[in-house]
Amino acid sequence: MLNIHSDGMYLRGGALIPAADGPAAGLPSPAEAKKGTIAYRILQSHNTSGNSDALEITFDAMASHDITYVGIIQTARASGMRAFPLPYVLTNCHNSLCAVGGTINEDDHVFGLSAAKKYGGEFVPAHQAVIHSYMRERYAGGGKMIIGSDSHTRYGAYGTVAIGEGGPELARQLLKKTYNIAYPKVIAVYLTGAPRPGVGPQDVALTLIGETFPAGIVKNAVLEFIGPGVSALAMEYRNGIDVMTTETACLSSVWQTDETVRRALASYGRAGAYQELLPADGAYYDKLIELDLSKVEPMIALPFHPSNAFTIANFKANLTDLLHQVDMDTEKQLGVKNAPSLLSKIKDGQFCVDQGVIAGCSGGTYQNLMRAADILKSHSTGNGAFWLSCYPGSMPVMQALTKNGAIAALMSAGTSIRSCFCGPCFGAGDVPANGAFSIRHSTRNFPNREGSKPSDGQVSYVALMDARSIAATALNGGVLTAATELDCVPADTAEELYEFDDSSYKARVYYGAGKPESDAELILGPNITDWPEQIALPENLLLTVAAAIYDPVTTTDELIPSGETSSYRSNPVRLSEFTLSRKDPQYVPRAKAVKELELARRRGEHSEALTEALAGHDAATTGLGTLVLAMRPGDGSAREQAASCQRVLGGCANICYEFATKRYRSNCVNWGMLPFTLAEGDEFNAVPGDFIYVPDVKAKVIAGDDTFPALCVGEKGVTPITLYLKNTTGEERELLLTGCLMNHYAAQNKA
Repeated sequence: MLNIHSDGMYLRGGALIPAADGPAAGLPSPAEAKKGTIAYRILQSHNTSGNSDALEITFDAMASHDITYVGIIQTARASGMRAFPLPYVLTNCHNSLCAVGGTINEDDHVFGLSAAKKYGGEFVPAHQAVIHSYMRERYAGGGKMIIGSDSHTRYGAYGTVAIGEGGPELARQLLKKTYNIAYPKVIAVYLTGAPRPGVGPQDVALTLIGETFPAGIVKNAVLEFIGPGVSALAMEYRNGIDVMTTETACLSSVWQTDETVRRALASYGRAGAYQELLPADGAYYDKLIELDLSKVEPMIALPFHPSNAFTIANFKANLTDLLHQVDMDTEKQLGVKNAPSLLSKIKDGQFCVDQGVIAGCSGGTYQNLMRAADILKSHSTGNGAFWLSCYPGSMPVMQALTKNGAIAALMSAGTSIRSCFCGPCFGAGDVPANGAFSIRHSTRNFPNREGSKPSDGQVSYVALMDARSIAATALNGGVLTAATELDCVPADTAEELYEFDDSSYKARVYYGAGKPESDAELILGPNITDWPEQIALPENLLLTVAAAIYDPVTTTDELIPSGETSSYRSNPVRLSEFTLSRKDPQYVPRAKAVKELELARRRGEHSEALTEALAGHDAATTGLGTLVLAMRPGDGSAREQAASCQRVLGGCANICYEFATKRYRSNCVNWGMLPFTLAEGDEFNAVPGDFIYVPDVKAKVIAGDDTFPALCVGEKGVTPITLYLKNTTGEERELLLTGCLMNHYAAQNKA
């Protein structure tokens, strides 16, 4: 089904030729042949550096939703922005329903519209569209590049290289700066065959994620989908696979294009956005993954990660063992020892589910919801404990499903139809009962993504599945069922296309891109505050370990929870109170205590507590701060708040063996936090309350050093350690020296 070639591979005449056989076959060097990939051509066409290995990218458009755009615009304003220099789409699909904090969600929406008017942006009101559905319909196209402040910014199926990043990287675009990265590896996903009826895009995606994420096989690479199997897939089927590539930890994705893509773009009224994209004959890829679509089985990703993937048949055959493992993971990852056991869901040898959800940029597509309607038509989901809800991804999708009767069929079966909203993906919609098990066609099933509050004894579970198998389970009243177990599931054909009616957009969307009204008032609600002041890097640093996490991977959800915290993301100080709240509730008080001492030091105060904290170091040259120690932090969301909240509380560094994603490391740098790493094999067993003294840190950053001798001071005494600051560009070091991106660019604009 899936075969990974870890060495380089040429593609010539439809044949795969290993790199070692390239010279004998008369093929050029890999350095030359890599220019034949689709990704190379698109990346270099947007590269302004003149150096094909060190990219400085400008984008065609950018997009944010309503838990990120306030902070981005506030950062850009503070740095000197006067107008949006490129099309910037502000959607409102995250804080649409969550009522935490009273009026502040709608206050943010009012701010967003006023900012779109003042600076020249495109504003999509709440309940109109999920961010990625809208960008596919309105902006994706052949040969383009788009950046978004959401990790699932993926429009590769249209031939667009799209990248999800933290807010500061979008602020850079608003300041007319570039997105700077080393040229990434390009890995081919070579598709053959065609999916069987009942096998959907989520099944393909989970198969790919389960095989690639655990070993980091495609981390920070661009996945290029090619091969004869592409033509067997409808546009929305491709989108459903593509959007989930984020969970492999790749940088971005792009697909070869064909008549299916041309027809889709033409249906959106954007036929001119089509560009035929195919790899050149003899193109070279750093790795190649062969995937036979005809052999993919219905899948389930168990809590607490999309890579915890099994075929449904395998899961059902090993229920006791696999559910026991989830119980153990619950205790380890959530810290809950007496959570309701999932073994209680086994009844008469069958696994019973409490809830189903089909939603968002991955699940709420026309084709997915049509298959669900096909399966449930003239049937009932039953009036027992199980219930199903469906969220179309955009109003045009909702209109098409309404016109053809699919919405009526779903409603008649007992399905709840919701608005265009991302909430079920991040714990702000359809929160299950305590101990309940939800199956969802959405993007993630990280801890707390379903709305759990372990600190209050509330735990529920999410597994990822495809819409077809979710509907099959609903048909059986909640008994877990793969869609291939039914004989009534129509095949998904490449020709399937819906009538796109954008009248709802024309009636409600504010199309102001490129038309700033500088005199327009910017409306700031009471929760919208400026970023607090950040100071420049001191000569020496004495850092307190405020949190030490020894899990193999730490997600951004654990660093700053999703769900109910989302409403506070336009208030940096208030949001910071939630930092690590579900992973280490003592982090915030520890960080605050150190920050108070640092503020006293800056004021020149003298106290016994400050003297004790400085431990003999010079108060004039030694800054006090905190750090987070984790093995591999930053998997998951692009949200900058995972780093900025630490910084607001006085965080100065992260120490790890490896950053889980490029975007989280960038967030740390952009917020002035030193992204230190340890050498593999170096033991470092610090605990909260230990101190890390980094002498001459400022001078070493200025000098461009990558090795930082330091001392760990704790109950075990004083231990020398070596910290590394590797692969840091000159501009990144400037950001670290000035204290954050905002400081750096504000100073430039004043000069």
